[in-house]
Amino acid sequence: MKRLDLIVSERELEPICAALIAEGAPGYTILRHVTGRGHGGTVSEDMDFSGLGANAHVIVFCEDEVLEAVRRALRPLLGYFGGVGFVADAQSL
Repeated sequence: MKRLDLIVSERELEPICAALIAEGAPGYTILRHVTGRGHGGTVSEDMDFSGLGANAHVIVFCEDEVLEAVRRALRPLLGYFGGVGFVADAQSL
């Protein structure tokens, strides 16, 4: 089993989630309004008031076969909208 972690703009969640479902992801978890420091530097906390520019963390657990289909579908979206994705092995408790 694999774990997919995506950090994307909240404004782009709809096409990202649609691609996940279309490619067979069994489900996902969304954590909204995440901030941090990445390649672009520090994310401003000033967005707390308006929410503009907020990011979301999307977590998906799926089998290897599904991951490859999801990867093919998400790469163009991440390239167009921006965002990052990382894959790790996962084990059920």
